[in-house]
Amino acid sequence: MIQKDDKRQIWSWAMYDFANSAFTTLVVTFIYGTYFTQSIADNEILGTQYWSWAISITAIVVALLSPILGAIADNVGSRKGVMLLSTLVCVVATALLFFPQDGQVVFALGLFIIANIAFEFGTVFCNAYLPELSSEHRIGKVSGMAWGLGYVGGLLALVVALLFFVQTEQPILGFSTENGENIRATNLLVALWFLIFSLPLFLWVKDHKHKNNKPLSLAIKNSFDGLKNTLNSISSYRNIFHFLLARLVYNDALITIFAFGGIYAATTIGFSFEEIIILGIVLNVMAGIGAYAFGYLDDGKGSQKVILWSIVFLMIACLIAFLAPELPGLFQFIFGGNAIPDWFNSKNLFWIAAILIGLFSGPNQSASRSYMARITPEEKRNEFFGFYAFSGKMTAFLGPFLFGLATAYFETQQAGLIVIFVLFFVGYKLTKRL
Repeated sequence: MIQKDDKRQIWSWAMYDFANSAFTTLVVTFIYGTYFTQSIADNEILGTQYWSWAISITAIVVALLSPILGAIADNVGSRKGVMLLSTLVCVVATALLFFPQDGQVVFALGLFIIANIAFEFGTVFCNAYLPELSSEHRIGKVSGMAWGLGYVGGLLALVVALLFFVQTEQPILGFSTENGENIRATNLLVALWFLIFSLPLFLWVKDHKHKNNKPLSLAIKNSFDGLKNTLNSISSYRNIFHFLLARLVYNDALITIFAFGGIYAATTIGFSFEEIIILGIVLNVMAGIGAYAFGYLDDGKGSQKVILWSIVFLMIACLIAFLAPELPGLFQFIFGGNAIPDWFNSKNLFWIAAILIGLFSGPNQSASRSYMARITPEEKRNEFFGFYAFSGKMTAFLGPFLFGLATAYFETQQAGLIVIFVLFFVGYKLTKRL
């Protein structure tokens, strides 16, 4: 049985965030996504579109299966077993991403989709531990601490990738810089990182066991029956339903930012690969600070307010990123070139947007998790966190898909940022009504 506020179990659980953040940071956002669009795909526009399809497929699969897996875990009581299987699948598929080279689009995307789906499934059950590990008055701090530790993990993984694989003439372990071998080798780093640092959870966090575990076949049947009853009676959980609807929208915007932030910086703003790595480091530092600091505001002011504040600043960041390529030239045209200081350029404007995104994306995710933990009935915890993942993925294909579609149609990634801004705006309106 899990004992609330046990420090070793809380820190062991938080280490899973530390472990899996290497995947989102290096593979999804900053290194492999950028490498895929620039080197594996035929061109950057097609690469952006293909990458958006992969993110969309992941979102659809996770949306459909997460509530079912959560319900099964509630019936069987084997949450940690499902997490272990998901983690191992993600680790293996990520390691195999080392092998696809130029032009092997299907091979690369297939492995990425498998790894990303497994990653998301593991996250579903990791989140469901939160209300069992922490007493209610500390949930915000514990969630914020874990998110902050996750960003520290992403930061350290990026630093290791930068020093030993990317920004060096002699990559570690004899990897070559030809054909992007050193860049592809960062996937091996991610796989090893995830495997090692997830071990504390599997060793020291106790699984939630039911008194009478059911056979798997009966558990699956009961899971589907429970899901049907939950869907039929969802109106009885109006606060949960309205929150999940709001999160469905604003989390879609966050997913799109994470999927295309590094790609946008490289192709539209002109960041070099080394600058992309530095961007990732700065984002993780700011996100860790934001998640940890706002954890205290979460417990003091409430999760809803933290979510609303974060969305406002994320919308501002989107506008700055959208205008970054155009504002310097426009200002020079209006005021004359000599009147505009050298620092007022596209890259620095994008840095401002990126810092805001880093500072407020962490609190948004942390406060969303703690809000859900506070309003979830204990007997349906895994199932409802399955729906939590469902709300984050049900339309999560839409943002990346529309980003890729808008980019292809207008032949500029700036058009895709309009999609993100609109999603944040709608999510803000829905959250305000909670």
